Order: sequence, then structure tokens, then C-alpha cells
Amino acid sequence: MSEATPCLQEAFSKNKNVKILSFAIILLILFPYIGSLPLTLLFLALTLTSKTVLSKVIGEYYYLFLAITILFVIDLISQQLEYSFPDYIIIQSLEISSIGLMVAKTIRENGNLNRNHHSLPSSICLLLAGGIVAAIAGGWSLYCNGESGYEIMLFTAIIGAIMAALFESIPSEFDKMLSMTLGSAMAMWVLVSFGYSISPLHLLFAFIFSLSFGYLAYITKIADISAVMSSTLMGVLIIVFSNILWYVLLLTFFILGGMFTRYRYEYKLSKGLAQEKGGIRSYENVFSNSTAALAFAIAYGIYPQHAELISYAYLGTVATATADTLASEIGTTAKQTPRMITNLKPTKSGTDGAITVLGEMAAIGGACVIAILATVFGMTENIYYAIIFTCVGGFVGTNIDSLLGGTLQKRGYLSNSGVNFYATLAGGLFSGLAYLLIA
Repeated sequence: MSEATPCLQEAFSKNKNVKILSFAIILLILFPYIGSLPLTLLFLALTLTSKTVLSKVIGEYYYLFLAITILFVIDLISQQLEYSFPDYIIIQSLEISSIGLMVAKTIRENGNLNRNHHSLPSSICLLLAGGIVAAIAGGWSLYCNGESGYEIMLFTAIIGAIMAALFESIPSEFDKMLSMTLGSAMAMWVLVSFGYSISPLHLLFAFIFSLSFGYLAYITKIADISAVMSSTLMGVLIIVFSNILWYVLLLTFFILGGMFTRYRYEYKLSKGLAQEKGGIRSYENVFSNSTAALAFAIAYGIYPQHAELISYAYLGTVATATADTLASEIGTTAKQTPRMITNLKPTKSGTDGAITVLGEMAAIGGACVIAILATVFGMTENIYYAIIFTCVGGFVGTNIDSLLGGTLQKRGYLSNSGVNFYATLAGGLFSGLAYLLIA
């Protein structure tokens, strides 16, 4: 018997993919028929034993079991508080993290890559496999319980899969299964709370368009894998809550940013002013420059009665991101001596808070491009209002970026990503305020 145990453990370890696949499928089928409390106790037991008596057998799934246990506890608490937490979110997140990650690792192994080495094909396979199994799991759960809401369930499946692929692509000291499972579940919960549904065809179009752009950005060395996934997430949400032209306008910022990052790149590299990694964007760049825009796009879909105000606020955020990037990339090549925005004293190029006349002109030019495109796209009917409100937001937001860079970032209170987020948010708010005061 003592000799048989190691043999069984070795056989089990060689077939871990088959075992976790079987477990995920069986749980998918039985999930609607088992109550929350028994499932909570089951996963609590798996969590405890995976670090003790069964550590050699299921030890690597400890964080998956822990995450699911946490979700079931949240579910039980929400039931007591009479707050909506759809059960299908739990099974969706489990299927994404187990089957989706298993598919990604299999792709890497077959491609002679290290299991922890990220590649775009494996991340896309995780996204697609995770989205499909999440849709099947959610649909089965709704069907068995006689519930409706298939459109919003499909929406959560897509967003949950994108979130899981995003978390999996981000280098982190935390276990991927924990961050993927909890991250995807929380994103799906937020979406359900909005109560915003969309037709499957519209959702599929938004997904394919956003992922296609991310892929093009990757092969042209504008974005890394995490940026591909985060831009896909942004694209789907913005297209769903507003329309595709809003996302195209945001893409204009990324395209212009990528182009002007390479403007006189060798000169900037020689001066130590060039972007790291050849200007390739990561998830930090995407979120820091686009989160405020995403918030306004979601608000546009939820509060249609304030559509025009929110539209100008959105333009202000995109104008700020564009203007700030152009001001930095073009301004650092100026022959004149930069000056600190805080006291106008001369400083060297690349200093946080440094401004130049060329950079300020580039900022205004970038904001004008966004305003003109917005008018062409029909986001606003009055080109004069578009230019005034968008340029006000873009110019003010860009200089707030410089001000925060020369003060809070310089003292270590804010990172560059934090500065970008607050600056774009301020640009949007100023554009909205200008609209309220003038229009």
C-alpha cells in the first residue's frame, strides 16, 4: 500500500489536465442542482485539504478553490442582505480559470514554450475557450433554474473571459488563478448590477472589432499582450455602452501616440527621453489614459438624458490624453529650454512638470484633431462648440498633468499612471463644465 500511493500520485499528476477538465465539466452539469451552502462547504474542504493531505494531488489548485470559496461566501452574505449576486457568475469564473487556463498552458507546451511564458496565441485561446465555457455554464444554470437574462449572461461571459486573460497576461507575484477568478467574477458582478443588456450580434461585433485592433497593435509593436487584452476590454465596453465611433476616436489617440512616440526616436533615445521598450504600450498605459473615458462612455449608455454633456466630457478626456502625449513626444525635441510649470524656471528636457511652447502648441493641435474628428463622426453637431469645449478640456488637462508631474509625482505621491488618470479625468470635467457654462 505504501508503494502504491506514490504511483497513484504520479499517475494523477501526469493527467492533471484531464482531472481538472473532468472536475470542471461535472461541476458545470451539477451546479444548478446543488445549493450554495453545500458547494461552499465542498470548496472550503478542497481549499483546506489542497494545502495539507492532498497537497501533492491538488495543491496547485489551492488558489482556485480559495477564490471560489470566497465567492460562495459573498453569495451567502448577499442572500442575507437581499442583494443580487447571480449564482451563475461563480460557475462562469470557475470554468474560465480552469478550462481557459488549461487550454492556454496546453498551447504553450505544444509550442515548446514555458508554461508561464505568455504568448498572444495562448492568451487569445484562453479568452475564447473561457468565453465559450462561461457562456455554456451560465446558460445551463439559467435554463435549469427557469430564469431569463441570457443576453446579460452572455455579456458577462465575454467580459469575464477578457478580464481573466488580462490578469493572466500581467506579470504579478500573486497566483494567477486567484486574480483571474476573483477579477473576472467582480467584473461580471458589476456588469450585472448595471442591468444593461445587448443583442448577441452587437456584442460579437464589438468583441471581434476590439480584439482585431488589439492584434494589429501587437504585430505593429504598439502594444504588448496585456495592452491587447485591456484595449479589447475597453473596446467592448465603450462600443456596447455608446457606439463604435466613440471607440474609433479613442483609437485615434493610441494611433497618434504610437506614431509620435517614434517621432525623432533616435534623438530622444540619445538624450534619455525615449519611451521604454521602444514605445510599446502596456496595460498601465491603456488604463491610465482610458479609464476616465470608459467611465463617461458607460455613463452615456446609462444616463441618455445627459447625452450631450457626457459626450463633451468624453471628448475632453480623449483630447487630454492625445494632447498630453503629443506635448511630451514633440515638446521634448524642442530647441528652446524647457521651463517648470510651477515657477517657470529653466530646467532640462524630460523633467516632470517641464513645459515648452512647442509642446503647448502640439497639445492644442492634438485636441483640435479630436474635436474635428468628433464632428465628422457626428458626436456633436456644432463644430465651434466641439473645438472650444474639447480644446479647453485638452489644454487644461495637459497642463494639470504637468502640474501634478512637477509636484505630487516629483515627491513620489503619484506614479506616472496616476498622473495620467487624474489629468484625463480633469480634462473631461473641464470640457463638461465649459459646456454647462457656455452652451
